[in-house]
Amino acid sequence: MSAEICDRNHRRPVGIDLFAGAGGMSLGFEQAGFHVAAAVEIDPIHACIHHFNFPHCAVIPKSVKEVTGDEIRSIAGISGKVDVVFGGAPCQGFSMIGKRVLDDPRNSLVKDFVRIVTELDADYFVFENVKGLTVGTHRKFLEELIEAFESHGYNIRLPWSVLNAASYGVPQDRKRLFLLGAKNGCQVPYYPSPTTTRAERHPEVRLNHGPTCRDALDDLPDADRFRTLQGDDEVSTRAWGEPSPYAREMRCLDQSSWHFGLPRLWNPGLLTSSARTIHSEISRLRFTQTEPGTVEPISRFFKLSPTGVSNTLRAGTDAARGAFTSPRPIHYRHDRCVTVREMARLHGFPDWFRFHRTKWHGARQIGNAVPPPLARAVASSIIEALGITPQCESIPVPLGDPALLSMEMSHAAAFWGVDSPIQKRDRKSGAKKRSQIETEAARLSGIAI
Repeated sequence: MSAEICDRNHRRPVGIDLFAGAGGMSLGFEQAGFHVAAAVEIDPIHACIHHFNFPHCAVIPKSVKEVTGDEIRSIAGISGKVDVVFGGAPCQGFSMIGKRVLDDPRNSLVKDFVRIVTELDADYFVFENVKGLTVGTHRKFLEELIEAFESHGYNIRLPWSVLNAASYGVPQDRKRLFLLGAKNGCQVPYYPSPTTTRAERHPEVRLNHGPTCRDALDDLPDADRFRTLQGDDEVSTRAWGEPSPYAREMRCLDQSSWHFGLPRLWNPGLLTSSARTIHSEISRLRFTQTEPGTVEPISRFFKLSPTGVSNTLRAGTDAARGAFTSPRPIHYRHDRCVTVREMARLHGFPDWFRFHRTKWHGARQIGNAVPPPLARAVASSIIEALGITPQCESIPVPLGDPALLSMEMSHAAAFWGVDSPIQKRDRKSGAKKRSQIETEAARLSGIAI
């Protein structure tokens, strides 16, 4: 093999993350061996978190509507080829009689995804979205998207695939649609085969059971033990438990935990993203009385089973749509909801990865993200199609400025030099929320009847 071919087969291919959020896809692609050169993210706070965790990546704090392929190349300093563009474009996916779905202004971001892939002349793309696009009238959306890519010279691996994170070493039931495509002349990648069987199910042939909630959380110190975490999200502690193999990877206790990503300089003795939630005694009693693996009837919170996997972790709504926090599940052992760090463990984010210090932003950043192990499996399929042998990195890199973790929206917008997005609801609903005492009285009355 010539030196030129050897170098080409051992390089770090270049990836671009659109709709990047905090960086779940970025991390998975980095761990698979990619150099994620640029990330486009419109939310200034999410852009700050991405910048903290990936200081070597050029963050572009704009809507994809406002950027071009040439601008991405210029900001990221890319002079050569772009190997892959990946991302999960928000879309409505509604089928309308007599109209093309991609022409609906509500789906313009998906058209921009196609445009940027084309402008960057990327060899590959990965489109990720909700599994609902594959059923009923919503399939028209996928069909038009495939037509759009084919008209720009891309071959699609069909049929598309809905992948469950629980089949790729994640202790969470989370199904997402993936669409993989390659430019004409490039090998079309395959969707990755499952690597694990969901924890509580009968194991499939040649597949080991994936991690359970207990595997993910049991070694973490209980946040309620630390008064500091009532006003902060981090504390130094030695109260770590014995880690499972999954927890060892999350704590980066072995060199293999980094996969083909860049090791980070971090403090493994710091429990982070663990701000406490203050629950009433009434709520704690209800949480205790709820059986693991079932839903608490008043709050509708799911209680984790130590031997099972988490339900799908969701993001809730942004401030412009009411700032509603999506329910965090109840811990299987403690009479409280899980912390942001515990959510991160259930999502496959390693402990060095930081989120915004507030529970609301932190939970949203996890709920919006593709679990990194799932993203890594998909990215590895692209690596294989490229014919590249990924290389491990040994030189650690520092994380970003900790001030990025606590910026409010106005400060984050000022940091990036962009306008602050609208963050207030237009009007209140007028609904009056019942007190805990009223709710509990109604519950006990129902039991008595």
